[in-house]
Amino acid sequence: MISVESELDSGKIPGVLLAVTEATTNALIHGNLRDVSKKVFICADISKESLIIKVKDQGRGFNPDTIPDPTKPENLLKDSGRGLYLMRYHANELKYNITPEGTETILVISLP
Repeated sequence: MISVESELDSGKIPGVLLAVTEATTNALIHGNLRDVSKKVFICADISKESLIIKVKDQGRGFNPDTIPDPTKPENLLKDSGRGLYLMRYHANELKYNITPEGTETILVISLP
């Protein structure tokens, strides 16, 4: 059995937690549209090479290319819109699996 605590640099843990929180918040608010009858599923897999965290909602999906860049001057003072940026920053890889049943956000964190 591999322990996340022993394999993940302790300095990366807050960023990983932030990325998972952002993915979960996006699933609840944007994916499921705050519909309490819909669920969010979270799954984590760990190997010697990586920690993979999947967060899946029951929403209609989205196109990540249409999300405004939060680092552009016109977006700097907005109250929201930084979730994808933070996930990209703290994960080594960010992928999406968009299906008719919902959107799965996949965070890949490389392990040393």
